[in-house]
Amino acid sequence: MATTSAEDMRRIPSLTGTAPSIDPTDLPPDPVQLFQEWLDVALEQGVAEPIAATLATVDDEGVPDARTLILKAVDTEGWAFAGAASSQKGQQLEKHPSAALNLWWQPLVRAVRARGPVVEASRRECVADHEARSEAARAGVDPQDWRLWRMVPSRVEFWQGSPDRRHLRIIYTYDGAWHLDIWRGEARPGSPSER
Repeated sequence: MATTSAEDMRRIPSLTGTAPSIDPTDLPPDPVQLFQEWLDVALEQGVAEPIAATLATVDDEGVPDARTLILKAVDTEGWAFAGAASSQKGQQLEKHPSAALNLWWQPLVRAVRARGPVVEASRRECVADHEARSEAARAGVDPQDWRLWRMVPSRVEFWQGSPDRRHLRIIYTYDGAWHLDIWRGEARPGSPSER
């Protein structure tokens, strides 16, 4: 029986996938284009459920909460996802309209994370999204309670793992225009440690 001690956990293999080649000098100017390129590779390589993402929000005490959901779209308007306004997710977004998203594509040793404010889509878009769901998925869901949200990222990071642990990070930040930062390995002097 496996245990969860630090020693036992260190024996479990990690970063076991195969990272595709990437030229960090030939990247698109905005994260939507790179996300589409990476998603295309994930689909071509048969990555299971590549649009499943973990969405993090916070409750009234500032405690993070996370759940897995399906991305509906990634475009210049934002990263779209849906759910019930009355759900825990919906209530948290109503009070604290910011979130973070993370996707992990293990076979490719790739992750994408994005964070920023969340806006509710128009009522027309919410209705259209609800109606596009299968009959089984609509069952028991009040159409008036259904919401489509867009997380409008201020930061998007594309992470590609490396066996030597000098991981590649492609970071887009937005302040009225997208800015691109590329680096490999440990945090640079003066950089936040989570990068």
